[in-house]
Amino acid sequence: MNWQYRHTVLALCMLAFFVTYFARLAISPVVPFIVDDFAVSNTAIGAALSGMWFAYGVSQFPSGILADRYGERRVILLAVGGSTAMSVLLAFAPVFPAFVLVAVLLGLAAGLHYAVATTLLSRTFDELGTAVGLHSVGGPLAGLTAPVAAAWVGVRYGWRPAVALAAVVGVPVFVLFVRGVRPTEPRRPDQPMRDRLQLGPLVALLSRPEILLPLFVAMIGTYVVQGIMSFLPTFLVAFRDYSPGTAAAIFSVFFVVRTVAQIGTGRIADRFGRDTGIGIAIGSGAIGAAGFVVVPDVGGVALGVLGAGVGSSFFSAIDPRFMDALSDTERGAGFGLVRTVYTVVGSTGSFGVGLAADLFGWGVSFALLSGLYVIALVALVGNKLLGTGY
Repeated sequence: MNWQYRHTVLALCMLAFFVTYFARLAISPVVPFIVDDFAVSNTAIGAALSGMWFAYGVSQFPSGILADRYGERRVILLAVGGSTAMSVLLAFAPVFPAFVLVAVLLGLAAGLHYAVATTLLSRTFDELGTAVGLHSVGGPLAGLTAPVAAAWVGVRYGWRPAVALAAVVGVPVFVLFVRGVRPTEPRRPDQPMRDRLQLGPLVALLSRPEILLPLFVAMIGTYVVQGIMSFLPTFLVAFRDYSPGTAAAIFSVFFVVRTVAQIGTGRIADRFGRDTGIGIAIGSGAIGAAGFVVVPDVGGVALGVLGAGVGSSFFSAIDPRFMDALSDTERGAGFGLVRTVYTVVGSTGSFGVGLAADLFGWGVSFALLSGLYVIALVALVGNKLLGTGY
């Protein structure tokens, strides 16, 4: 393959996604230290993380509008720079409410990236599933490095330096993106932003049959993925009796699996159909989440990591399914709107898993995640068998 400018754009978008993901994932491995330092419950820290992911989802829709008005390059730079700055501020939070506030601001900044980058890639790549899969590898790569690095720093120096690690990768990536990506022409530079916020067209877009079903599946899948990413290290310590370091290493393996699966799921979606890719992913996720709970010893953890890692790759198939249903002029704000809806709903996964763990224990909490994946899979298979057109 001859290296072209579009491959540079893809590589730098992947690195930008790496930064926004790293900033958020650096928190999970040091959750026990944060809980002890601020003397809060699992439910409270879960609510804080849900607030971050909620803000991440909320900013998806306006990110598309901003990109249509100012161009994708500027918005992605704002996402990378903002995520880097907020991760540093998070380290200086003096009290838990301040920690929550900065975490929410971190989510807002990070959320500006994904929908805009996907729209940018849709301009230059015909095999969008593969491109989205490669772009999304930035997330799992952050998951491979952030947990181990944050856990190592957290054990030795405390959680505050650990959550600030994103600055180490954020600053160089910001500079590379400035130098490597050309300014992008906005699609709608003169249209007032208030015109894009009219309720009627937004409801009509979300009501399309080809949008509704994957939106339902995406909301469930995102809820499960958010819950796993927020609490898997804590689950392994509390339920499986692993040390924090071992739990962080296993968490990184989860992201190794996800890294490979992102590309594979995208290619399956391009070759055999979007729903086939989605179904394989979430079916594997259901098995993995159950394996964490019911299969004993190392075998249960191995099954859980493999299945949950594949399950979390469903985005590589479902996001192109949304893009297929949107016209070229709709893809900026339209895809951002879809991402906002399913990410906002899915953001409650952190709170839900933390609450269920406090009320019923970690085993029940993760078993419920497996059940949710099953519901999504039944909806997808039922739609296929009945030929409803959704």
